[in-house]
Amino acid sequence: MQKMELESCVGSGPLESCCVGSGPLQKPKQPEPQPTRFSQSMDILKKFAFVVGGAVLIFAAIRNSLTWHLQKFWGASGDFWNRQWVKIHDFSGGDEYVLGIWGSNLILFSTFWLLNSFFLFVDVTGIPSFVLKYKVQDDMNMPVEWPKLKRCLKMVVFNQIVVNFLVGYVIFHIMMWRGCDYGPELPTVQWVLLELVIFLLFEEIGFYYSHRLFHHPRLYKHIHKRHHEWTAPIGITAIYAHPIEYIVANIIPAQIGPMLMGSHIATIWMWYVMVVSSAVVAHCGYHLPFLPSPEAHDFHHLKFTNNYGTLGILDRLHGTDNLFRQSKKYQRHILLLGLTPMSQTFPDEPKKIMKMKKKED
Repeated sequence: MQKMELESCVGSGPLESCCVGSGPLQKPKQPEPQPTRFSQSMDILKKFAFVVGGAVLIFAAIRNSLTWHLQKFWGASGDFWNRQWVKIHDFSGGDEYVLGIWGSNLILFSTFWLLNSFFLFVDVTGIPSFVLKYKVQDDMNMPVEWPKLKRCLKMVVFNQIVVNFLVGYVIFHIMMWRGCDYGPELPTVQWVLLELVIFLLFEEIGFYYSHRLFHHPRLYKHIHKRHHEWTAPIGITAIYAHPIEYIVANIIPAQIGPMLMGSHIATIWMWYVMVVSSAVVAHCGYHLPFLPSPEAHDFHHLKFTNNYGTLGILDRLHGTDNLFRQSKKYQRHILLLGLTPMSQTFPDEPKKIMKMKKKED
């Protein structure tokens, strides 16, 4: 009798209607539809609207308070800064050529080596030893190989002395044509803040797309590969690049904003200090307390295919930070406000640690 019931069950239709406890059969999965170019573009626009809209809301919320505090500070110290600028202006004789070319290159050169004198000393000597616990990539460049460092130093000095002065001469004449202000009077704090925001946005756009362009196989092999010789970068590698890349990806993006705004030379110098400091810290290889996180760009040197920008806005919009956002380094990519290294706060998974030890053995 049971055999007859089973036979009737098999021939009667869907198996789930008569087999007790077996549950419904799963239907084969349909292939997921591939996103179209239109849907991808809409996704990018939504992300862009979210980022920009969020930034606008935050800025609107803090604008009055921020402006009030900065204006109070500027009112109390504005005369002091203006007096210092007048001294510099008088020392140069108000000569636009001296301020625009010699002064600008002095700012770039001194900022770069002031920061790198510390990082380079630690890289070469390992002193002070407590700094080493803040290394982003453990046991790399300890110490730095001299032949590799020597080659890097030669390229860096060439870019600073030869390329900076040649390109600086051209930029100076463009800025003169644009109406750059070399006078003894400093701009207001509100205007300086507005200009710095514009500078940042244009640098992000210029650097992201030029940097990504240099990762094209045809350009990477002949130009950008030099910069990526350092999979664990150090501070001076910020401008260790082929002269073409140095001009197109480093100098021009940082100059777009000042050229468009026709900025005061003192504001441009302030911007230069910010740009050079940011680049050095991004390449330094140490996630130190109270300094911007270098994790994102260090990850770029390690993996090559993520984090092309400076602010991370365009990387987020184009999805070129997906691998980074899945890594431990993304969790560590915050401002360190204590003394405990981020590698201890967010340690690597045990499996990865074991693999690293096996490779060392």
